[in-house]
Amino acid sequence: MSLNTLKLMTAALLAGSVAFSAPAYAGGRISFNIEPGNSRDAALFSTGLRVYSLFRGIKDGDIRQQGNGNAAGLAQAGRGNLGFIQQQGNGHSATLRQNGNNNAYGIFQYGRGTQDDVVQDGDNGSGATFSYGW
Repeated sequence: MSLNTLKLMTAALLAGSVAFSAPAYAGGRISFNIEPGNSRDAALFSTGLRVYSLFRGIKDGDIRQQGNGNAAGLAQAGRGNLGFIQQQGNGHSATLRQNGNNNAYGIFQYGRGTQDDVVQDGDNGSGATFSYGW
């Protein structure tokens, strides 16, 4: 084996060990939405959200945050709407806008760094978004 080949292999091994010693970025998020497809299921889901809101002491809307660097906004236009945002962890962002009557929606964010923006138009709609970031 020549001296140049040996130097080249040594350099390659050192470069490989340096590349592997740096920590890998493993950030990401997973999110899913639940939105009933018909009025019967929407009414049932809305009832579940309203029971949850009674348990948590929520009347029309609520934002609950535990962690640092979270931001949330809730806007409602209409009557009988229920909306809430729950953030646990750091660096979350969420907005919920409800336009219409008797809508119910919940946004639940856990972990870190999730972002959800929901607009609910019309009457008697319901749904929820669950997000987890790492």
